Amino acid sequence: MADRILLAHGSGGKLMHDLIKKSFVSTLSNPILEKLDDSAVFDLNGRLAFTTDSYVVSPIFFPGGDIGKLAVCGTVNDLSMTGATPLYLSLSFIIEEGLLLADLEKIVNSISEAATEAGVKIVTGDTKVVNKGSADRLFINTSGVGVVPHGIDISGANARPGDKVIVSGTLGDHGMAVLSQREGIRFQVPVPSDCAPLNKMVAEMLATGAEIHCLRDPTRGGLATTLNEFAQQSRVGIRIDELSIPVNPAVLGACELLGFDPLYVANEGKLVAVVAPDDADRVLAAMRKNHYGQKAVIIGEVVGEHPRRVVLKTRLGASRIVDVLVGELLPRIC
Repeated sequence: MADRILLAHGSGGKLMHDLIKKSFVSTLSNPILEKLDDSAVFDLNGRLAFTTDSYVVSPIFFPGGDIGKLAVCGTVNDLSMTGATPLYLSLSFIIEEGLLLADLEKIVNSISEAATEAGVKIVTGDTKVVNKGSADRLFINTSGVGVVPHGIDISGANARPGDKVIVSGTLGDHGMAVLSQREGIRFQVPVPSDCAPLNKMVAEMLATGAEIHCLRDPTRGGLATTLNEFAQQSRVGIRIDELSIPVNPAVLGACELLGFDPLYVANEGKLVAVVAPDDADRVLAAMRKNHYGQKAVIIGEVVGEHPRRVVLKTRLGASRIVDVLVGELLPRIC
């Protein structure tokens, strides 16, 4: 059993300390984490952003990523959507007895790679091991802290009539990648998850000096749910054009086959921006210069009509209301 997690690894004793040092600290090493105190202490100036999330995706490995990469990118992106610069993350692992140590090592390495790309540090964490059958291999909880630059005010409540709505790329890639792995579905053209840290692209968007009113990463519930959140928070209407919405042909085909609407399928490496109309082209150009925004496009605008509603102009020229998703389209995708 030397290559597997045991209940004793969560006991607080030697095995737990060895696990933390060998599997986590040695890979994620930095001066703050190496203190191994119960809390991380650090100096910050200015406004702070703080977020927390939990990751229970099944399966824990999927095309284009794994639960570790997802945990880092998801937390980094949540901070970035307020305009914050992400700095520090915590990680708590809830490990099911029997998890292969080799799998844990892969995930921790993935965490390290994602954190390095995003420029953040893992500075504190916790490990618990539960009985076999009490979890699904591995759950991860995160928290993140970032600094919000002076003068930045980005919120779902800031959309105004006339604003343009931009998405950073194709929709539904993550949801389809997880579903294909879970259900053994094979696409003619593989669909990897879009899981990625977006903080550097957001920083480049802000550097244009444009009026960016809203930002959000359309994860669970997809684009449709995100736009409905903006419409509700800002008390405005939003109109989008189906022909302008980018969807990978393989994802679109899978959705048509399985009866899914790509507007509701989850993403983990895309963002939605609501931008002042005079600044939209400038923001779009900045996004397209970034690797993660090369396919960014304007898909609609904020309007004064039909407040708190999202309306889609279909390919046939008709209009339909795009409502909030009821329930979970695809369970356990993050």
